Amino acid sequence: MVETSMEIRRVLAANPGPYTGPGTNTWILVSGSAAVIIDPGPVDATHAESIISELGEAVPRAVLVTHTHSDHAPLANPLARDLGVPAVGHQPGPEFDPDEQLVEGSVLSVGDVDLSVIHTPGHSEDHLCFLAGKVLFTGDHIMGGGSVMIEDLIAYLHSLEKIRPLDLSALYPGHGEVMDRPYEVIDWYVAHRLQREEEIISAIDAGADTLALIVEEVYSSVDPSLHPLASRSVRAHLAKLESEGLFTTVTNGSELKVRRMPPSQGKPDR
Repeated sequence: MVETSMEIRRVLAANPGPYTGPGTNTWILVSGSAAVIIDPGPVDATHAESIISELGEAVPRAVLVTHTHSDHAPLANPLARDLGVPAVGHQPGPEFDPDEQLVEGSVLSVGDVDLSVIHTPGHSEDHLCFLAGKVLFTGDHIMGGGSVMIEDLIAYLHSLEKIRPLDLSALYPGHGEVMDRPYEVIDWYVAHRLQREEEIISAIDAGADTLALIVEEVYSSVDPSLHPLASRSVRAHLAKLESEGLFTTVTNGSELKVRRMPPSQGKPDR
């Protein structure tokens, strides 16, 4: 097996907050004289200048995005135009229009390194991870220092299992610090989601029959300013539980109501 060499540089975007932690990690992968930029973040002229400065003598090949959320993708098109390279991602989204679209199994050559594309929906449908050797750039699939918001829990759990068989030494997330025990982190993420599911079931059985009440009960120790984000993950859990025949949901105006399905209509109680 031929050894490949690469260097990974981080430029932290100046967008700290309750949803982004210290800010968005913009990663620059350098191999030989070539480089790619991953997740340039929000439009910010100072951040763009910092990215270009951090490139140094490396020749950029592309600007990549893991997904099209506003803290990861908007700078991609203008930065790519300034550098004369393509902006690359899975699909168009708000403030992002890819020059090239990537799918599962796509490979980008960066110097001596092959960067492999892994489609990991769950946090968002368009989410990608990028594998370089034993390093996985995880975007918001896995973040340093906490869990992530989920749009589709079934897909998300599948995506976590999808990366487990990879030969990994480190995870480079879209927010937070590098993680050098990747399998422990993956195990924690799976266990955390299953624990949340049990907490949601317990809350409903204890009388929380609306989305708002479930969030209030399950996330009672979380800053209320984060409850709108938490409600999106709870919706994803409820969709999974409904697909399994355990609960049914109905929207009454702006309120989401939840009730347990009788055993004769749903699957047996766990």
